[in-house]
Amino acid sequence: MSYQGLEAILSGLRAGLARHPALEVLAEEPFYPLKDSGLAHWHVRLGSTKRLARIPKHSQMRLSPAANLLYQATCFDRAQASGHSPRLQGTLPPAPDLPMGALVVDWVGGRPALFPEDLDVVVDALAAIHALPLPAAGARPPLASPRDNLAAMLTEIRNHAKHLDAAGLDPDLRRILAEELEWARVLVAGTSRPPRSLIAFDAHPGNFLIRPNGSAILVDLEKARYAPPGFDLAHATLYTSTTWDVESRAVLDPGQVAQAIASWVDLVDPVFARGMRGWFLPLRRLMWLWSITWCAKWRVLSDRPPRSLDGEEGSAEDWSAARSQAALIAHVKDRVDHYLEPATVDFVRREWRDPGSPLREL
Repeated sequence: MSYQGLEAILSGLRAGLARHPALEVLAEEPFYPLKDSGLAHWHVRLGSTKRLARIPKHSQMRLSPAANLLYQATCFDRAQASGHSPRLQGTLPPAPDLPMGALVVDWVGGRPALFPEDLDVVVDALAAIHALPLPAAGARPPLASPRDNLAAMLTEIRNHAKHLDAAGLDPDLRRILAEELEWARVLVAGTSRPPRSLIAFDAHPGNFLIRPNGSAILVDLEKARYAPPGFDLAHATLYTSTTWDVESRAVLDPGQVAQAIASWVDLVDPVFARGMRGWFLPLRRLMWLWSITWCAKWRVLSDRPPRSLDGEEGSAEDWSAARSQAALIAHVKDRVDHYLEPATVDFVRREWRDPGSPLREL
């Protein structure tokens, strides 16, 4: 469904609400679509109620529409005990007029997170999510909880990297990425592993709002999983994250990042924190490699026409630019092009190539 089809999306949302016995009253409310600010969802405030509809554009997790909806609902359900995520109010199943279904969650009033001033409260929110009890292995599905998180991460990176040849990259960047992929292979071949917890895996600053009481709330939870929390701390503070969103753009220096990680260490269980020691920088490097190879993937796949996502089986992933507003696509293209510049890559890699980096001590 293209941006020009928003009217049809809203019509499907109204019909889906009317079919839901506990949410049908919301179908009578006026709809207020929010600015198109993300590649994965439309967001619609439901009248003056404290409710927000999240309508998936496609599945970033490469799931079918029904499985994608269940996954996202579980993300919200598992995280809400932290007190730093919206509560799930219900789900609208996929239907011909609402192909990806929708979630209804609490409307959160607040302002965008601004770095570095809000970095502490964002770390507080992440620590609260990471501190939630780790379920037994059998109770973790449908959320991802691979036996080997590092190997699974490398698999995701390699899947992104399949698009490197078609992405028109600078030869110097191809050489650098080959070096980083080899580094990741060697890391994963080792036997040591960091501890895991519930993580967001999409903790860039633009996904946080600051509530009137000053606390941070993570409003986007579609990719949560059980994995090392260092991925979240990286995603919240990497250059490719802190300069992604228009309203919360900032460049953190290594000292600020190191202080944020030290604050997280003070907030979580000491034994858990000790298990993370020595892993913050490698996980940061992996998270950056995941992000930069995703940029190459998006550059290639965004040029393709949208495909039908009506089927109940198979992947509903589709990065076609036609699924979003032109202004959003222009912004994403600008960021992707910038991150894929060799000079930008060199700037980020100084974090682990600089012998004097404070991040090496964590």
